Amino acid sequence: MVSEQQKVPLRQRRPSTSAPIVDIQGAVGPAGISRPKHKRTMTGFGPGEIKIVEASIPEAQREAWKRAQTTGFRGTEGFEKEFVRHVETTLGRSMFNCDENAAYSATSLAFRDRLILDWNRTQQRQTYIDSKRVYYLSLEFLMGRALDNAMLNIGLKDTAKVGLADLGFRIEDIIQQEHDAALGNGGLGRLAACFLDSLASLDFPAWGYGLRYRYGIFKQEIIDGYQMEVPDYWLDFNPWEFPRHDVTVDIQFYGQVRKQTDDTGKTVSVWEGGELVEAVAYDVPIPGYDTPTTNNLRLWSSKASGGEFDFQKFNNGDYESSVADQQRAETISAVLYPNDNLERGKELRLKQQYFWVAASLYDIVRRFKKSKRPWSEFPDQVAIQLNDTHPTLAIVELQRILVDIEGLAWDQAWEIVTSTFGYTNHTVLPEALEKWPVGLVQHLLPRHLQIIYDINLFFLQAVEKAFPDDRDMLRRVSIIEESQPKMVRMAFLAIVGSHKVNGVAELHSDLIKTTIFKDFVEIYGPDKFTNVTNGITPRRWLHQANPRLSELISSRLGGNGFLKDLNGLNKLELLADDKEFRKEWSEIKYANKVRLAKHIKDTMGVTVNPASLFDVQVKRIHEYKRQQLNIFGVIHRYLALKAMKPEERKKQLPRVSIFGGKAAPGYWMAKQIIHLINAVGAVVNKDGDIGDLLKVVFLEDYNVSKAEIICPASDISEHISTAGTEASGTSNMKFVLNGGLIIGTCDGANIEITREIGDNNIFLFGNLAEDVEDLRHTHTYGSHTIDPDLDKVFKEIEKGTFGTPHDFSAMIAAVRDHGDYYLVSDDFHSYIETHKLVDEAYRNQDDWVSKCIISVARMGFFSSDRCINEYAESIWNIEPLAMKDC
Repeated sequence: MVSEQQKVPLRQRRPSTSAPIVDIQGAVGPAGISRPKHKRTMTGFGPGEIKIVEASIPEAQREAWKRAQTTGFRGTEGFEKEFVRHVETTLGRSMFNCDENAAYSATSLAFRDRLILDWNRTQQRQTYIDSKRVYYLSLEFLMGRALDNAMLNIGLKDTAKVGLADLGFRIEDIIQQEHDAALGNGGLGRLAACFLDSLASLDFPAWGYGLRYRYGIFKQEIIDGYQMEVPDYWLDFNPWEFPRHDVTVDIQFYGQVRKQTDDTGKTVSVWEGGELVEAVAYDVPIPGYDTPTTNNLRLWSSKASGGEFDFQKFNNGDYESSVADQQRAETISAVLYPNDNLERGKELRLKQQYFWVAASLYDIVRRFKKSKRPWSEFPDQVAIQLNDTHPTLAIVELQRILVDIEGLAWDQAWEIVTSTFGYTNHTVLPEALEKWPVGLVQHLLPRHLQIIYDINLFFLQAVEKAFPDDRDMLRRVSIIEESQPKMVRMAFLAIVGSHKVNGVAELHSDLIKTTIFKDFVEIYGPDKFTNVTNGITPRRWLHQANPRLSELISSRLGGNGFLKDLNGLNKLELLADDKEFRKEWSEIKYANKVRLAKHIKDTMGVTVNPASLFDVQVKRIHEYKRQQLNIFGVIHRYLALKAMKPEERKKQLPRVSIFGGKAAPGYWMAKQIIHLINAVGAVVNKDGDIGDLLKVVFLEDYNVSKAEIICPASDISEHISTAGTEASGTSNMKFVLNGGLIIGTCDGANIEITREIGDNNIFLFGNLAEDVEDLRHTHTYGSHTIDPDLDKVFKEIEKGTFGTPHDFSAMIAAVRDHGDYYLVSDDFHSYIETHKLVDEAYRNQDDWVSKCIISVARMGFFSSDRCINEYAESIWNIEPLAMKDC
């Protein structure tokens, strides 16, 4: 325990701080459908209705209900009873055929039953108090396994561990049975999941809204070194979701817009005809840590509005088309990010985005209307956060609802819309700032395109008035890009339709204000643009992923308070030179490396030495994240080792280079990077001269559960994006919080991590963001010399050392012949030299472990709890609603 005399003051944390439309003619579906329908049973009361209904129920009935109410299990015996009850009645099994999969199901159902009680009370409480809610719209929610998280958040994991042992099971084996929810792919989705955890843990009234993907993005298999995509059948059994078949919304596509005059003489637009697809709600409880608050994640699944089966067509012998409507509808929520290299893929992706936001908006509006408040109070009750550009159509949809359905004047509706939405930008990469062809939007959503043109017209009129001498600004900021074909710029629409725009790290927020959104800063002023540096939840990324380290920290800090206030880790700094503490720390790290080594052996058949330095880069495969720089560096190390004499090799530090991540199905270059990593591994891992001095491993199907094994085992992790391209990154935070160090560029949150932990506890290399454009210009219009060490690597690849050279020629040509856009050659020498410093530092284990302890002690700033408090104060204007408020 840290003594009173040794207390250090908490480190002070800085807040992170138009054209006319030609109406499409001719109906292609049922006439008279102008708005979604919403079925709802008598569970959806407003605050006033609850009181009235409660008073109308006779007292005797209320008493009988209360006597029969369910209570959650308590203690080991209570858990065991619930477990056995679910095995025997819910699953229809017995003691004789209850395997580990059935045991997982029964354990999950026992904990789910407990969660439901808090979940119901939380939703009733939030409805009764009728305070402002935040709605988080994200196309991805990378939740990870739910059972372990639920057990830890409720505080009953030890109870379950003992109970399962009594019944003949190991809790670790049971947890392993769960499939990761395939609801996301990368950092965007994991950030959304961390935010949901923090919103619940901090007692904020909040809902998440997403899509219930049947197959996720895909399950990655590595066959002969290549990525192969297969469906991820994660929904075979999912006890954590509740189908709400009574909560459905009909979503309209295609059709045409008709102008008509209403009784008051006002011209109104009626969107009619087209195709209807039904959105069905599935709810997932999100438990907070050490609080009964359990928020909701609502996911939408698509099905045919007219039913699953056309009996008429079947009877006429048209068997395939009898189910065609259902199959077409279900594709909307089948896959995350359908390949949009094809035109049909683009349409499906846009359809997916509108389907999700339209269902969510209708749900939000329905909930608000129950309060009987005037529309002017909508922004006082509702805050909607757009997680990147994917949900931007929500802005247009809310304007359509208010103007076309609720009959508000345009200006009044627009004031409500802009006061409601906040927009989080996650990238400065042009290809990630979504644009949709005007023709596609007009075909799929004719009324929405009209509204977009009107929004743009009024916006450009205001810009022209404010900047009469800068005619070119109108072209630069227009929501409609006058290209061939014309495009709708979704990021610009998101800015114009929101009251706050935030970046996710200080460098990123500065870059968007000085580059891609520079004109908008001039138009709106700097106050509209802010920064909220990303964070992670310590509950999952320390307590759950690294339980032994969490226990060690808890034993020295006097409890788990740091899991709710991560700044409490500060006190660990006093222990950085404590030999006994360092010894325990090292033993935990080694055990975590043994666990990962076993996973590598079991899944890949490759034996790695846990005493080696574990060098990890796991994240989405993309050229800007520069996995190619890493594998080129690995080849350089291999060639250097091969050139040494045996006596010299014995002095070298053994290293395991670990990669993981998925490439988008249509991203050919990213797939080639995966192929090269595996090709290098196939050669290096079998080289008898090298032995344990170098191993190269690509872990297939990287996901949250694998990250929970990998992060605690890392000695050094690589966050090496070209400076100015990574918005933030959150895996860098996860690795440091688990006691690993970083090699990285001055990019994203690496900069703030350096400021917090100290530049002597991180290994930085490479060019700075302010130099990148000049270097690219020089490559294109001046001289471009390839680093000589990198050129040796290229020649080795071209010799066929790692397989057919042609397979990797495009990767080499991107650097040598096509401008080296991501500055692989420019940063290669610095990268290699910095890795030498890593080797040197790792040899002194006492100093290395001290660096790790100090780094963890200074990570308090990077909690997602801090992020949510900043959003709540500066963007959403909402207050926590704890149990004591009721």
